[in-house]
This record gives sequence, C-alpha cells and structure tokens, in this order.
Amino acid sequence: MKIAVLPGDGIGPEVTAQALKVLDVFAREGMALEFDHALIGGCAYDATGHPLPPETLALARDADAILFGAEGGFHYEALPRGLRPGDALLTVRRELQLFANFRPVVAYPELAGASPLKASHLDGLDLVILRELTGDLYFGEPRGVHIENGVRVGINTMRYDEEEIRRIAHAAFRTARLRRRRVCSVDKANVLEAMELWREIVDDVARDYPDVELEHLYVDAAAMSLLHSPRRFDVIVTGNLFGDILSDEASMLTGSIGMLPSASLGDGTKGLYEPVHGCAPDIAGQDIANPLASILSAAMMLRMSLGQPDAAARIERAVRRVLASGYRTADIAEPGTKQIGTSQMGDLVVAALS
Repeated sequence: MKIAVLPGDGIGPEVTAQALKVLDVFAREGMALEFDHALIGGCAYDATGHPLPPETLALARDADAILFGAEGGFHYEALPRGLRPGDALLTVRRELQLFANFRPVVAYPELAGASPLKASHLDGLDLVILRELTGDLYFGEPRGVHIENGVRVGINTMRYDEEEIRRIAHAAFRTARLRRRRVCSVDKANVLEAMELWREIVDDVARDYPDVELEHLYVDAAAMSLLHSPRRFDVIVTGNLFGDILSDEASMLTGSIGMLPSASLGDGTKGLYEPVHGCAPDIAGQDIANPLASILSAAMMLRMSLGQPDAAARIERAVRRVLASGYRTADIAEPGTKQIGTSQMGDLVVAALS
C-alpha cells in the first residue's frame, strides 16, 4: 500500500512525523506500507520555484493514499496566484477529483474542560461535516482583481453545476446510512441562486434515501446551532466555503482545532488525509504543536483508503488512553494535566498502541 507523504510547511513536518511513528508500528507488525516523501507548498517553491512540482503530483496520482501536513507561511502571501503554497493543495484536490471532504467532530469526555462550551452541550457529541471540495468560490470563474471605472474590483464566482451537487449529496446520504440516518444540508438559498440549485438538487437526491431524514438550514442559522445545540447534528453537508468556516467553528466543540482530522475522497478509495489546522508558522519548530489531528487522520486513512478498520480503531483507542492518562499539548492543557510536547505525544500514542 503506497502512501505519498507530503509534510509541507510550518508545523506540518512536526505533526506528520508523529503520524508516521504511529503508522510505523503497523509496518513493523507486518502491514505492507510503503512511504514516499515529496515537497509541496512553500518548501517546494523554495526548492524548485513552484509549490507543486510535477514529481509531487505524479507521486500523489500513483499512491493509494496521501498523508498531508500543512502548507503556507506569511512570507509567501505576496506571491502571484498559482505560486502560493495553498494553490498546490487546491490543484491536488482538483486534479485527483477529491470532491468530498469528511471532517469528523467528536467531543472526547477527557477534553470536556478544554472547550469553551458547557460540558452538558458536548456529552456524546459525534457529527461529520461533509464539505464539497472542488467547486464554489474557490474554483469558480470569472475571478481576479481588475480596474473598473478607475477603481479596483475583486471578483469571485460561486458556481455549482447540478452534478457536482448531486455527487456530494449522495456521499452525505450514504454516510448518514452508516450513522444515525440524519442529514442537514446547509446553504444560503434565500440570497444566492447557486444555493437555490443546491437545495433543489439535495431534495431530489433525498428521494433515493427515504430512510434518511433531511433538513435544510441557512448557513447563519447552522453556525448558531452548532454552538447552541451541536448534538442535534449527525451529517452536515455543505459547499466549499461554508464547510471551511463551519468546520473551523466546530473545532471549538472539541477543545482545539488540533484535534480535528479530515479525509478528502473522490469516487474511489484514494484519499488525501490531513489535519484541519493550518501551518501555524508562529509555533513551528518549537515542539508544542498538537499532533493528534494528524495521528487521527492517519487512522482515517487506514479505515477509508487502506481497508484496515481494526488498525484505525487501535489508533483511536490509543489516543483516548493517552488523554485519559492526563497528557496534553499546550492547546488542550488544563490545570491538573501534564503538559507535553509534540514528539512526546507521538511517543505516548505509540506506547499506548501496545
């Protein structure tokens, strides 16, 4: 099983290294895992003049799964569009047609005190945000900045065709059938024509899943409900922009964005697995980043792309054991817990696997 390892920038290499420590346990036990590393993002631009070298994209195409760290950095933001680190990740998603981004949001009882919300709001919380990943404002045309009547005008286009909506809606309903059979579709159909079409197509797809309950919420109401009554949700399906925002908001339900893994898949089993957090250049290289989102992303990879659900469950149990023992990185530390660094957290998860 070939895994393309793309650590990227900032804290990406640090947290990815911990996920690889965990995966190496299974390789030593006999699981056939082959790891190939490549540059992506700012480090690739520095080395080659482009954030996505052809050999990196070729490796991603050839792999069974991709383990990604993070991309970016403040000093890259002035680069032209197409050469910024984030453009590399967008290109990989588009070229491999990884249109469905699964972001599970699980409130661990051990971290109830790390969230700013009341523990009573979070007990038993387990939802999935399913974000459409290859359309919307991120890819729509026309786009750019130009001069109009002597002033600069910025343009981005929210665009969805019905097939793009249909395939992400099917993914949402199929996911709900494996869970609690509830889908909440989030849009802004009262203002945006693209979202009117979104709602119409989701309703049409819902007819194929009479055993799954469907509700619609406008994105502003959904954002409020995520904080007010998060346990009402099972599977949330939404567009690229709204999914980006809502999943970051939902990270506060878990106590830290350092706890949220994700998986991006297309029509097959190939997927790209990454922590939801960014590159965090302000803390890079200090051994204080939380690697659990990356480790849990590796667990998702084993389950969803590599057909190893038992190994995935072992990793998730190991994470719970470490948290139950009171160990915390800085972002989830509370009084009475034992604060540790990135590398030690990885070591402890490896030990807990035994």
